[in-house]
Amino acid sequence: MDSVTQLLEAARAAIAECGDARELDALRVQYLGKKGEITALLKTLGGMDPDERRSFGQAVNEAKAEVAERVNARRAEIEAGQMAERLAAERVDVTLPGRGEERGGLHPVTRAMQRIIEIFAHLGFEVATGPEVEDDYYNFESLNFPAHHPARAMHDTFYFGDGRLLRTHTSPVQIREMQKQGAPIRIIAPGKVYRSDYDQTHSPMFHQVEGLLVGEQVTMSDLKGVLQTFVNAFFETSLEMRFRPSYFPFTEPSAEVDIAWHKDDGSDPGWLEILGCGMVHPNVLQACGVDSEQHIGYAFGMGVERLAMLRYGVTDLRQFFDNDLQFLRQFR
Repeated sequence: MDSVTQLLEAARAAIAECGDARELDALRVQYLGKKGEITALLKTLGGMDPDERRSFGQAVNEAKAEVAERVNARRAEIEAGQMAERLAAERVDVTLPGRGEERGGLHPVTRAMQRIIEIFAHLGFEVATGPEVEDDYYNFESLNFPAHHPARAMHDTFYFGDGRLLRTHTSPVQIREMQKQGAPIRIIAPGKVYRSDYDQTHSPMFHQVEGLLVGEQVTMSDLKGVLQTFVNAFFETSLEMRFRPSYFPFTEPSAEVDIAWHKDDGSDPGWLEILGCGMVHPNVLQACGVDSEQHIGYAFGMGVERLAMLRYGVTDLRQFFDNDLQFLRQFR
C-alpha cells in the first residue's frame, strides 16, 4: 500500500509541475500506459491472497482514476493558458488607424451613365425603366420593324425557346410609357441591352440611353438643340456636331449624329458617330394609342460604352468588362 501512496504522490507532483501538452502526454504514458507504473502494480495482484488482492486492487484503481482525472484537468489548464496567450498576442486595437485600405470607385460605365442621366434630368427628362426580357411586339412590331428586317434574325438577337427575347434596345420602354402615359411625354430610358456581337467595339451586353419627347409642336430643331446641349455638357467643351441622313424603322426622318473629334496624332479633327435620332414615326405613335395627327415627337439613342470610351480615352471596349483592377483604379 505504501508503494501506491508514494507513486500517487509522485504523479501528483509531476502533473502539477507539467508545463506543456507534450510533457503531460509523456506523464500519462509513464503512469497509465500499457507499460506504465500503475499498470505494473496491477500485474502484481496475481501473487496476493484474496483479501490483500481486493484491498490492494481497489487502492490501485483509485490511484489510476485520480491520475487520469488530474491529467485531464491539467490538460484543460494548459490549453486555456495557450489560448489566453494566443488571444493576447493576436489582439487588435480597433481604435488604431486603418492599415491603408484602398477606397473603391465607380465603374467608368456607371460614371458615364450617371452623367448622362444627370444632364438630361436638368433638361426636364424623367427616367423610365422596363423589363430586359421582352416579346416581339414591344421589341420590334410596335416600333415599325418590318417582318424581313435583319435585326429580327437569330444571329443578331438572343431568343428564348418560348419566342421571347433579350431586348436589343431600350425602345420598348418608350412604347410601354406612351401606352401608360399617353402624350405629352418627355423621358429617357437607360439600361442594359443585348445583341449577338463581340469585338473591339461591341459586346453581347452593353448599355443604352434612349430619349423620347412627344408633344403638339416639336421640331427637328428642338432635337438638335437638346443633343447639342447634351454633347457639350457631357464632354465639357463646345464640339461641332452634324446630322447625317440615315434610316431607322421607328423614326422618319432619321439621322446619325457625328461630332468633330480631335485625333491623338495632332491631325485635323475627324467626324465620329455617337448616336442615332429622328422624328418619331407616325406608325409608332398610333401603335401606342397616340394621335399622330395631333402629336409629333423626336427620339434618340446612344451607347453608354461608346461615350465612355471617348470621354476616358479607352480604345478597346472589352477593357470595361475584363475586371482588370489596374485599369479600373484609374477611375476612382
